[in-house]
Amino acid sequence: MEQLTVAAATDKPNHQPDVPELLRPQSPQPPSLLTDADYAAAAATLHCEVAVIKAVATVETGQSPFDAQGRPTILFERRYFSRLTGHRYDTTHPEISSMAAGGYGTLASQYPKLLQAAALDLDSALRSASWGAFQIMGDNCQLAGFATPERMVAAMRTGVAAHLAAFARFIQADPRLLAAVQYKDWPQFATLYNGAGTQGYAQKLAAAYAASS
Repeated sequence: MEQLTVAAATDKPNHQPDVPELLRPQSPQPPSLLTDADYAAAAATLHCEVAVIKAVATVETGQSPFDAQGRPTILFERRYFSRLTGHRYDTTHPEISSMAAGGYGTLASQYPKLLQAAALDLDSALRSASWGAFQIMGDNCQLAGFATPERMVAAMRTGVAAHLAAFARFIQADPRLLAAVQYKDWPQFATLYNGAGTQGYAQKLAAAYAASS
C-alpha cells in the first residue's frame, strides 16, 4: 500500500478534542526503517528467510509504514466496521459501514474515514483498520500480542520495530501461517493473511521475494 497523505479539516495537528489521541498526527516522525539486525532477529524467531519478511512488508505498504503525518499507514475496512457494530450504521454512514466489500476510496481518505468511524465507536473503528508495515487488522490485536486494539495502535505509533514484532507474534499464533512463511507457500499465505480470491496478492509476494532474495 502506498504512503498516505491526509489533509482533512478535522485532522490537523492542533489537538482538537474530537480527535482521539491515538489518531493524532505526531512529530517528529517515528522510526520508519528496520535494520538488518531487526530482520534477522524476526527471521530467526519464525525460522524463515529474511527475504520472506521483506516481501510481505514491500507488498503491504510499499513506500512507508507511516503516513505524512507520522501515523501508522492504514486501510479502513467498512465491512469490518459494519459487522463489529451490528450493522447499525449501514444506512446512515454507508461510506464507512457496509456489508459490501470494497469501497476503500483513495489512500488519502483512510484516516478521515477512520476518524468518522471513531466518533461513532472507537474500539470498533480501530479494529476495522489494518495497521502499519504489515497491515495487521486491529481486530487481530490479541493474536499480535496486545490485549486491545488501542494498545496495538499505541505500540505501532512508537516506530516500525513494533510493527515487525507484532507481525512475528501474529504469524507464530497460526501454525498454518508459520508453515507458509517457512516454506514460501505464497498461495497459502495469501489466503490466510489476506482472504480468499488473492491470487494476484500471492504473485506480488513471489515477485517481491525474488527481488529481495
